[in-house]
Amino acid sequence: MFDGCFFADTFGIPDIHRGSFATYVEKGGQISYLDPMMVLPLMARATKHLGLGATLSTTFQHPYLIARMLSSLDHLSGGRAAWNIVTSATELEARNFGLDALPPKETRYDQADEVLEACCALWSSWDEDALVLDREAGYFADPAKVHYANYEGRYVRTRGPLAMPRSPQGRPVFLQAGASERGRQFAARWAEAVFASNNDKANSIAFYDDIKARVVAAGRAPGDCLILPSIGIVVGETESIAREKAEYLHSLADPEIVLATNSAMLGADLSKHKDTASLAAAQGNQGIKGSQDRVVQMMKSEGISFAEAARRPRGLVVGTPSSVADQMQELFEAGGCDGFILWPTVSPLMFEEFARMVTPELQRRGLLRTAYSGTTMRENLRD
Repeated sequence: MFDGCFFADTFGIPDIHRGSFATYVEKGGQISYLDPMMVLPLMARATKHLGLGATLSTTFQHPYLIARMLSSLDHLSGGRAAWNIVTSATELEARNFGLDALPPKETRYDQADEVLEACCALWSSWDEDALVLDREAGYFADPAKVHYANYEGRYVRTRGPLAMPRSPQGRPVFLQAGASERGRQFAARWAEAVFASNNDKANSIAFYDDIKARVVAAGRAPGDCLILPSIGIVVGETESIAREKAEYLHSLADPEIVLATNSAMLGADLSKHKDTASLAAAQGNQGIKGSQDRVVQMMKSEGISFAEAARRPRGLVVGTPSSVADQMQELFEAGGCDGFILWPTVSPLMFEEFARMVTPELQRRGLLRTAYSGTTMRENLRD
């Protein structure tokens, strides 16, 4: 009964920590081994309802290519495509695409606005009723209902039209995770779901209220943009079993790879920069604001130093099916979210345990569907 899944993706191996990718390679850090656009069509064939999301960068990929790939995926999956929209946040990615450095955040988001506008123009280049498919008359489609996009902005331009009819959803579901001021503006205009990573209930509610207010100010309804905090689950038949499993998982977390991962997320070498002022001076145009906010929130809530918070692995929701559901329900009913994104502690085991143990509890409480009502990801996401 999941709405969908999406793959995080980075164009390269993180090498910010100690100026090398050695830690990531040696210890098996999170590396995007396979291209999601190759994997997701295979998943489309093996599933019926699951939404399928790819991370694609507006900074390095042209809108015609993005629109063509995602429209193809939407056709192949019967309307289950989603786009996790990123502007990219590391210099290593810029260099892999022939740039000397990453553009400033404001510039990246201005370009992202244009890429989205161009993609939408391309997705609209075929009217919904353009296909005629009259075999006897030899009439495939009505040319009057196929249009040039003729989009031209400051950063991108494309003529169109796409060389394929409109896909089942018209356009993919838009996911986004920007927590900076400019990222929130972008979310208010475009996002259908926002991937949030706040550290506690109070910050989650504040983020939720802020994004919803921006969505309304942008002329959209509050329900047009769902706020989905990310959580990792450890569930056991009893509280003691769940705690024991969580303790074992924490014992496996190598401190060096935790620091390397957080260095990649924050855009500076945390083995050298151990306070927020030093971090800011070293980041330049790099770093993910949501990840930085989470570390700072942890530092403040637990009364620890920035260096200590940066070395902590991400927090977990630990307990029985009932107590895990209690924690999720509490945040939902407090106005801190519209749902959740689960990141795997152990993959795919955590998803299997959640589906077997927590899903029935959420269904019993009337908080989760018992059947899919729609055929597309957008229909199920808004159910």
